Formats: sequence, structure tokens, C-alpha cells
Amino acid sequence: MTSVPPYPPPGCPAHTAHPAHESLHGPEFATDPAAVYRRLREVGPIAPVELAPGVRASLVVGYDAALHVLRSTETFSKDARRWKDLADGTVPPDSPVVPMMMYRPNALWADGAGHRRLRGAITDSVARVAPATLRSYVEASADTLIDRIAPAGRADLLDEYAQVLPLLVFNRLFGCPADSGERLVQGMSGIFDGVDAEKANELLATTLLDLVTLKRRRPGPDVTSWLMAHPAELTDEEMVHTLVLLMGAGTEPQQNLIANGLRLLLSDDRFAGSLSGGSLPVEDALDEVLWTDPPIANYAVHYPIHDVVYEGVLLRAGHPLVVSLAAANTDPSLTSDQRAGNRAHLAWSAGPHNCPAQGPARLIAAVAVEKLLDRLPDVELAVPVEELAWRPGPFHRALAALPVTFPPTAVTSSTPSTVGDESPVQRTEPTPRPSAVPEAGRGRRGWGARLLAWWRGE
Repeated sequence: MTSVPPYPPPGCPAHTAHPAHESLHGPEFATDPAAVYRRLREVGPIAPVELAPGVRASLVVGYDAALHVLRSTETFSKDARRWKDLADGTVPPDSPVVPMMMYRPNALWADGAGHRRLRGAITDSVARVAPATLRSYVEASADTLIDRIAPAGRADLLDEYAQVLPLLVFNRLFGCPADSGERLVQGMSGIFDGVDAEKANELLATTLLDLVTLKRRRPGPDVTSWLMAHPAELTDEEMVHTLVLLMGAGTEPQQNLIANGLRLLLSDDRFAGSLSGGSLPVEDALDEVLWTDPPIANYAVHYPIHDVVYEGVLLRAGHPLVVSLAAANTDPSLTSDQRAGNRAHLAWSAGPHNCPAQGPARLIAAVAVEKLLDRLPDVELAVPVEELAWRPGPFHRALAALPVTFPPTAVTSSTPSTVGDESPVQRTEPTPRPSAVPEAGRGRRGWGARLLAWWRGE
């Protein structure tokens, strides 16, 4: 049987019946992405979407279809230089999604031998970080942040904990000087949020080039220096964009996994009993989040090398295919509802481009959540869970804030901190609890500025 395009050409009487491009940008999608995924599934396992104004793509919403795209390297390429709409000007270079989808000379956008070379440098360098060392970085960073919020009895755990902790850890892992902190934060958050993304991309690149230049002169026992010394012999350009990849994968997704895990543990009755009994089901909560609210919901962009038909859908060469890790994980064709301990989800992607640092990423999130709940065992959401807002954006599943209250604690003694230039970690004891609920937008003077101040001990 002859395959035909899935959508009638313009001018055809049936043209008005073709499926509309569902928007993945704006507050409606951020509020209820599951409803959008349900509508897309009615079209098929791959359906048309708009990632930003004027940016068209196809979203893979079926689990089997996602595995097919992720594993079929002979048909689907990661090389974003194949993106026809960007190359011909249909998508302008200042579109907010371009920094997240543009070609960079790193492992994410490479195929074949080039990918294996660049990925090998990453996996070998990350493997040199001992789990015990990583755990100590996370615990020290968590203690530092918790000690700063504990006396108030209230906090935005996103703004004051989940967003900042990965940056403190990565500051140590990558040997970043403290004064690079705010620029890295501004650049990375701007790219993910699509706020002046072109400027954010430039800021991130120049900051990381400064770091590479510094490490060429003064290498140290850190991931940046190990990448430079790897037999793959990465150029300065490859170094910068490999660091963009590692920091992008280790900050925004990490903060979302921490925050989404805390949200679930503090709001879902399935976990409340275990929490009150003193057995923290953190690993189960992370499994649930990775299945239902993965921190990167839609990404793993691929480009058909040639026109191909998949289950009656024509996938044109050079048209971006975005894999919905969130929609694939909740595909109704998956019959099992048992998610605890089930790691068959696609939150880490699949195939040759699956996340090379799943173990460290999960360790960071688990330790961050465990430490927070251990130090502040009576923490509660300050608003009903349904009132929590989500940040708009086509790629991530990210809370806008996570306000909580807890019995405040007062400083009683100090022990040395191991986090950069941080002041000593403070140990605390309970003090009377205030009745006030965190004010909306509390502490939003710029978490990058606060992070830099904390690193400097201000």
C-alpha cells in the first residue's frame, strides 16, 4: 500500500480537518500538560506541536514510538544542523527555543564515532568522582542552605534550596571560581526559561570560556581539568559546549527533580504515612516523579535523515522530532501501575544518547531530599498543592515556587563547612513557630545574586 502524507496539502477540501499544532508554550500547557498529551494521542503516537511562536515540530507521545526514535540511529540524527526551518530562516535565530535546540559541538548533538568520542570523555571524567565524595558535597551544601532558612520557619524550597544546591555542588565538581556563579546561573536559567535566550546563551558561553582558559593555565582535581586531560583531546570550543551540556543537565533538571520530589512527599497521602512513621520513602518518590513528572518533560530532539513514514505519519527530513519523555511514560498502553522500583521510564532518555550520569544525578536528588526532611521533619506546604504554579516552557516540568512552613530553629553551634567559601555550617535547635505563611514571591530579588553572596560568605 502506498503511504500518503498525514496532513492534506493547502487548498485541499480536507485541509481544514488536519490536526492543529498544539501549543507547548504558555501557562495553559504549564498548568495541565497531561490534557495536552491526551489530545495529541488522539492524533497518533507522533503529533504536530508548536514549541514557541512560529516554531513547528512533531512531538513523540507514544512509548513504543519514543523507543523507536531514540534507538534508530540509522534513520534519526541528533545533528541540529539538519534543522531546515532554522537554516532557511523560517525560525529566527533569536527564537527563545534556539539555544536549547541549536547545534553545539558536544555529545548531545553528535552521531556515530564523533558521539562516542565526546561521550567517552564525559563518562570517563564523571566516573572519577567517587560517590562518597559527591555525597559529601551534597550533604555539606544542603546543611549550608538549610541552616540559612531554618531560623525563619518558612521558605521557598525552590528558590532557596533546590535551585541553589546543584550549583553549589557543581561549583565544587567543576572547580568554578566563586565570581563565575551568578553569570552561570543567569545564563543557564535564561536558556531554559527562554527569557532573552540569545543573550543568556552568549553569557553562558563567555563565562565557560573563561573557566576553560583558567583551567588550561591551572588544572586541578576537578571534572573540567579531567575533561581537558582526556585522550579525546577536546578543543576549547568542544570544552565550552561540553560544559554547557553537563551544567545544563546537572542544574535545571536536578533542581526540578529535587523540588518535584519534595512536592510529592509533602502532598501525596501514599507517602505521608511513611513520613510520619520515620521511614522516608525518598527512592519511591523519585521513581514516581521520574515516571509522572520528569524534570525534563520534552526534549531528546532528533531529525529524520530522509523522509520516513511511521505508522502512517510522514516525518519529513530535517523537521524536528521532540520526544515527550513525560507523555511516553504515561502512555495508556503501559499497563503496569507499579512504579516504585520500576526504572523502565524514559526520564533519562534511551538508546546511545541516554543520560551518562544517571547514578550521580539520582544520588544528588536523593541526598538533597533526605537531608531536608531529616533536618526539618515537620515541614509542610504553605499552600494547597493544587495552588502551586508551574513555570511555562516547552521542555521542562518546573515549579515556579515551593513555599513551606516548619518549626523555626535557632543557631547553637558551628562546625566547619566544606562548601567553597561558605561560612561555617550551623547546627540548630527549635524556637517558637510563627503563624505567618510565606509571602508570595518572597526572596525573589535574584537567586543568582544570593548564590554569589553565599559563596562569598556575605
